[in-house]
Amino acid sequence: MPDYEGTLKLANKLINSEAQRDDVLGAICFLLKDEVKNYDWVGIYFANNKTKKLQLGPFAGDPTEHVKIDYGQGICGQAAESLDTFVIQDISQEDNYLSCSPTVKSEIVIPIMKNEKFVAQLDIDSHAKNPFTEDDTEFLEELCRMLAELF
Repeated sequence: MPDYEGTLKLANKLINSEAQRDDVLGAICFLLKDEVKNYDWVGIYFANNKTKKLQLGPFAGDPTEHVKIDYGQGICGQAAESLDTFVIQDISQEDNYLSCSPTVKSEIVIPIMKNEKFVAQLDIDSHAKNPFTEDDTEFLEELCRMLAELF
């Protein structure tokens, strides 16, 4: 089982460092990818609530062509519209999925809220089906509450 508590402590140190926001977010993406077995791609999408588009920010993993996503499009876009956490254990069962890679089997997306305003989201892809547990969801939602301090 991953060391969620230790990972949150490391993330907190990064968040409270003097580094620039995007450098901190990038470091946290790599931290998650390195520390949690089934987190194969980890990225931050910034919200633009005026244009209703997500813009890819720092990420760890293979490059993706999905650098801009309309709200409502794909799992990330659905999370942007609903402001809910989306846990998709098998992306092959989704009609509105944007394929980043044929190796991706599941995805979790968590909105990042600052003062009740949607500012970004954390997107994690896995090459395994059914890898996300309730512990993952709780851990990542707590991390996103911490990340909100950066916005």
